[in-house]
Amino acid sequence: MSRVFIAVARFYEDLADTLQRGATERLAKQNVDFDVAAVPGAFELPAAIRMAIASGKYTGYIALGCVIRGDTTHYDYVCQESARGLNDLALQHLAPIGYGILTVENDEQAWARAALDRGNKGADAAAACLIMMDLKQKFSL
Repeated sequence: MSRVFIAVARFYEDLADTLQRGATERLAKQNVDFDVAAVPGAFELPAAIRMAIASGKYTGYIALGCVIRGDTTHYDYVCQESARGLNDLALQHLAPIGYGILTVENDEQAWARAALDRGNKGADAAAACLIMMDLKQKFSL
């Protein structure tokens, strides 16, 4: 049976809750079991996913969070390193990972992508994870 690990960056709590709800509702519709773990921010998501991979308990993974541009270059580093870390994990471990990290300029853009009745990127990340899980199973990897 499939089980998905969802890592949620809690830095923007309301957005995190909405992304998580979108993902868990999509998984529940597909009768897929899941576990959720909170991490402080997007930078910590790859490490959380790597720990879950090492556990051997999961067939798929979802990373959820939001990074909103501020006045410094911190945004660029967090966006680049979290994306690179997750991509490296997907390639090195053939891990089906749904990427649900919003990288936006402001709150308005974040909510346009996170809201369940608008962008629902949490559900999109769950759908991507499920598709990649199916593909991995197809190749018997």
